[in-house]
Amino acid sequence: MTQKPPAYSVRGLGYRYGAHRHEPGRQGGWSLRHVSFDVQDGEILGLLGPNGSGKTSLLKLLGKIMQPETGTIALFGSDLTGMVQDVVARLVAFVPQEHQQIFPFSIMETVLMGRFPHRARGRLGTFGWEGESDLRMAQEAMKDMDVLHLADRSIHDVSSGERQRAIIARALAQHPRVLLMDEPTAFLDLNHQVEICRILRKLNDERGLAVVLVSHDLNMASQYCDRIMLMENGALFRIGTPDDVITPDALRAVYHCDVLVDRHPGSGLPRVTLPGRQRTGSCESRPMS
Repeated sequence: MTQKPPAYSVRGLGYRYGAHRHEPGRQGGWSLRHVSFDVQDGEILGLLGPNGSGKTSLLKLLGKIMQPETGTIALFGSDLTGMVQDVVARLVAFVPQEHQQIFPFSIMETVLMGRFPHRARGRLGTFGWEGESDLRMAQEAMKDMDVLHLADRSIHDVSSGERQRAIIARALAQHPRVLLMDEPTAFLDLNHQVEICRILRKLNDERGLAVVLVSHDLNMASQYCDRIMLMENGALFRIGTPDDVITPDALRAVYHCDVLVDRHPGSGLPRVTLPGRQRTGSCESRPMS
């Protein structure tokens, strides 16, 4: 029986900002150095690490938004560099950390953009080509992201959290096999953070959707990711299950601070807590009157 290729197979990946544009002062600074790993089809992989560790650069390389300087990336067994962009777009959806949209499209129009890679070749028009199935998938994605009631509102006239949920809905409407997400819960309240994570797990279970997400939330990654990749200064520091990676020693080495790691009472997975300040209300610590 032939084994299916992983969603991504990355070998010896390297990237320098400005290396292809000859920008003075930026050459020689490697954003990524000799990074190798696989993303299995149908897993959720979390990318963790301090600011500047190369997480977003790696995500953009996986989405073919940038091109690597060294190394290779295979997407489902095919060389990503040689794939045309519309083929990549039918397989991979990208949710950026910040979304800039100049034109005041409605939420519905924004989400329908996710169907664009699947349109028939040669069909004309921007929003006149969608069929019933496109509208249905867009509405389902909007319902999942709790923005269906905002369908006619301009993307400029909603809150940052609502805008972020609409952009995630656009990615889900794309019906990809891989979802790349850069800080997907950064602008969301607690209720919607939990809902996003629940939906990702549901899509992972039901569709076999592979998810690669960047996060600064160690606990979110620990509770919802199958594996975690911890990065430091553009290199892979450690990759494995939450039990393998979310340890006091690893976090101290990468983040240069001490944290408490225990077990979540519900899941049994690692839970990270910042050390609190000591109470100062005892009689011994009070000044004498």
